[in-house]
Amino acid sequence: MSSANTILPPAVLGMLGGGQLGRFFVIAAHEMGYKVAVLDPDRNSPAGKIADVHLCAAYDDEAALRSMAEQCAAITTEFENVPAATLQFLAQSRTVRPAATAVAIAQNRVAEKNFFRDSGLPVAPYVVIEQAADIPGADSGLYPAILKVARFGYDGKGQARVATAEEARAAFEKFGAEICVLERMLKLDYEVSLVLARDADGNVAAFPVAENAHLNGILDISIAPARGDAAIREQARAMAIEVAQKLNYIGVLGVEFFVSEGKLLVNEMAPRPHNSGHYTIDACVTNQFEQQVRALAGLPLGDARQHSLAVMVNLLGDIWKNGEAPAWQLAFTEPGLKMHLYGKHEARPGRKMGHFTVIGEESGQVLEDALKVRKALGVGE
Repeated sequence: MSSANTILPPAVLGMLGGGQLGRFFVIAAHEMGYKVAVLDPDRNSPAGKIADVHLCAAYDDEAALRSMAEQCAAITTEFENVPAATLQFLAQSRTVRPAATAVAIAQNRVAEKNFFRDSGLPVAPYVVIEQAADIPGADSGLYPAILKVARFGYDGKGQARVATAEEARAAFEKFGAEICVLERMLKLDYEVSLVLARDADGNVAAFPVAENAHLNGILDISIAPARGDAAIREQARAMAIEVAQKLNYIGVLGVEFFVSEGKLLVNEMAPRPHNSGHYTIDACVTNQFEQQVRALAGLPLGDARQHSLAVMVNLLGDIWKNGEAPAWQLAFTEPGLKMHLYGKHEARPGRKMGHFTVIGEESGQVLEDALKVRKALGVGE
């Protein structure tokens, strides 16, 4: 690796987005000696509050983007809905990783599904709906299905379960007749994901596969490493690496999969660290956010080895009952628990406020302890 392309501390790195993923990036960068400038329009953004510089402006604010380009040696993003045009603008004068081309595919479900299909990767049967006439009839074999808006959908937003063509038409109208993907609902065995880092030389460091359970379309629990078939885990690893290589991806990438009737299918990807990779903070030699810093700065990737078994549980705003904080003392009695609260300004139902991870050496015990704390905090009630 050429040292000419390496950015060393105390250089300033740029982060587009000020949520919890950006906050963890700031923490990792600070620990490594870097400074960070965050661009986010929310003055209370969790990452902005701890960054060296918070540019409180819209993602298409040209003056703010010029300021970011002047201050930062390299720039990345923490969520896929930053306009690809913003990344392209910054890339004219600065290193931007991942590239706008990769982010543009990930932020559009049609482009994403077509990319997976054209890459020869297995996906659930789907059709693209550009107008009501494209909605297939009952004999298509697609129903029951999920209708997903092509853009700006995450954590279950912009999705509707539909059992018939009539329901699909009604949902399409409700979504304002925006371009959608209609995807057959699969009989799921379970869901898994894999987070990896890839550097500019094509080296890949893949974290162990996580097994995921969702609640109301939002990740609830991740178990790492995933249980079940070792062949499925190895296949997920190979497919995720193939996705990264075909995109010529530089940075951290999360790839989600369905396991249906014993077969692995690619669901979607995230061009950034992933919620299901939060276990890496406490259970791996190098976590996903340090890998993001390393890939961005042109440093060698760290060791992705998992040193402890882990179960991560998301903490949503729902457990702040009547504005009261949860009974944290019930969580801290568990000695293997690591708590991470994101410093968000206000708790709201469905909003990710934090997570905890329980680590240990015996998988059954780790899961039991995590579920005990989850119940004590009122998660899922």
